[in-house]
Amino acid sequence: MPVIQVEHLVKEFNVVQKESGLKGAFKNILKSNKLLVRAVDDISFSLEEGEIVGYIGPNGAGKSTTIKMMCGILQPTSGSVIINGMSPYVDRKKVVKNLGVVFGQRTQLYWDLRLGESFELLKRIYEIDNDKYHHNFAMLDEILNLQEIINTPVRQLSLGQRMRGDLAAAMLHSPPVIFLDEPTIGLDVDVKYAIRKFIKDINQNCKTTIILTTHDLDDIQQLCKRIIIINKGKIVEDGSLNQLIDRLAPTKKLIVDFFEEYQNIQVSNAKIIKTEKGRVWFEFDKAKTSAGEIMTELSSNYLIQDISIEETNIEDVIRRVYNQGAKEIC
Repeated sequence: MPVIQVEHLVKEFNVVQKESGLKGAFKNILKSNKLLVRAVDDISFSLEEGEIVGYIGPNGAGKSTTIKMMCGILQPTSGSVIINGMSPYVDRKKVVKNLGVVFGQRTQLYWDLRLGESFELLKRIYEIDNDKYHHNFAMLDEILNLQEIINTPVRQLSLGQRMRGDLAAAMLHSPPVIFLDEPTIGLDVDVKYAIRKFIKDINQNCKTTIILTTHDLDDIQQLCKRIIIINKGKIVEDGSLNQLIDRLAPTKKLIVDFFEEYQNIQVSNAKIIKTEKGRVWFEFDKAKTSAGEIMTELSSNYLIQDISIEETNIEDVIRRVYNQGAKEIC
């Protein structure tokens, strides 16, 4: 049985449309026009234990609404969410005890308490026994280096320190499922590296199922083997990130610096798309050949000084999915 099962999930909101100007203001007082907006439109997917899935989409796509329904904060208009055999909006208290949630722009820590006091309070809320609490804290401290900030009031923590505290708070009760919403937003390179390492370690050591919502595609590329892309409330892609890249960007570029400027360079299964003195850009289909085969053929006929491969830009691929998804939905 999947850890998370989402079936035909729909969420609709009534949005009040207001007219502008003085005349419109009087109309708004007397009668408001309501528009029914479908934020999440019949989506279905399932997650197995230990998966790290990137749940991404443009602003307003329905990501946060989906996560709130999965956490039990919002109730669906129709459809269902089942987490470990329970409904988060029917058995919310039971489900929440098995969830960890981190929102990058919001904190579950207590502003005026020391970080350690926040942890102690969460220990009581989640009814964590002493042995489990100390074991989990020691594991999290080893990864996130919590001891150096444990006695600092939450209000005095930097953004990166607070995020480390939030991640620890979400994991203190050993939840089998954790939702991460923009966990590296606004963080510097070193802190991002530490956060990503934490996510990998928790996933590998505890088999934690993780749903990651982010606009930082480096997070997706480094952490997620599977991505679900949502646009205008509908799922437009669900599958392997590598397969998506191969399908939408089937070619690759090889940049070769030759010792001299050759004329009419010949190579199988690749075409020259640009030349600049002794530097030549080749483009090839990844399904038909490899960079190694092209390099072997070139080196047997020409003197090569240096070689580099231009990797596929994941941002271009995801942008193309967003645009295609918007056209299909319209």
